[in-house]
Amino acid sequence: MRAAGAAPPARVLDQPSAVGDRIRTARLEAAITLETLAERTGLDRKTIVRTESGTHSTLLDHLLLIARALGRPLADLVW
Repeated sequence: MRAAGAAPPARVLDQPSAVGDRIRTARLEAAITLETLAERTGLDRKTIVRTESGTHSTLLDHLLLIARALGRPLADLVW
């Protein structure tokens, strides 16, 4: 158990960046632009940019929309 006020482990802090990298890679492999992914998901382009850069804490709903739009299982993007 972590002490109150203690920082989370580095692996937890690195996770948004790793997920963003996998989303970007999948998007580029599918030859989909940010704009197209935004249209397919109904999300704002800025949200996708922040998600890919790992600077945005992404909602599960958003991850599901992105995975569906990329034609990839969610597990491919988050594990």
